[in-house]
Amino acid sequence: MIAVYWLEQTEADVPLLNDWLGRGEVLRLNSMRFNKRRREWRLGRWTAKNAVASYLRLPYEMCSLAEIQIVSASSGAPEVCFAKSPAEITISLSHREGMAACAVAGCKMALGCDLETIEPRSDAFLSDYFTLEEQRLVVTDRAGRDLLLNLLWSAKESALKALCTGLRADTRCVAVCPGVPPFEVGAWHRLRVRHLSGRVFDGWWKQSGGLVRTVVADCAGDPPVPLRTSGRIEGTHATVQEESTNFSLT
Repeated sequence: MIAVYWLEQTEADVPLLNDWLGRGEVLRLNSMRFNKRRREWRLGRWTAKNAVASYLRLPYEMCSLAEIQIVSASSGAPEVCFAKSPAEITISLSHREGMAACAVAGCKMALGCDLETIEPRSDAFLSDYFTLEEQRLVVTDRAGRDLLLNLLWSAKESALKALCTGLRADTRCVAVCPGVPPFEVGAWHRLRVRHLSGRVFDGWWKQSGGLVRTVVADCAGDPPVPLRTSGRIEGTHATVQEESTNFSLT
């Protein structure tokens, strides 16, 4: 079994300045029209770079983080590069409601993670995107409907990321088995996702703070190992202002 590592960050953790971004990343950031998109992109990149630096035990310095490049593969999945050369690690990213998560594994493997808000979803949503068995699970658990429905959806998103298809694929091509209750808040619980082809992903899920988190992989053994950064650098962190101005390197 291969260990999977996990890091979460919030918008408040992201530096106001951009000296942790490479020049090409700054250009990409400046090309984004909408402030919400820029905030989410910066949060995702900050989280990914910190996760990679923590996993590889790189110096926690802005110039070191700037050398870590998170690029998109042809499938759209994130890849880690150093000096334009791919690194032999795999990551998956997700963000929701001012929070981002990055899963890291130390080899090239199928890996996917997702964050979802635990919120009400319609019966039409349930019937359109879930298998009949998943629908039965949700219908028979009225008290836990919101948690279960968003958990199943999150696990589907994680699995489709691991398959490198994302939501281009029919969400009913993967079926989620979320384990057996009771489910403790704040603890990781096992899950399993099976693709129509017979391919199986093992994974984990956890709920806390109004969010559900899922991660799946080809061979996920123990629960995700938490990664830690070296903490904030005083005076560099702040929420991005609601403006349309471009960002500079300093």
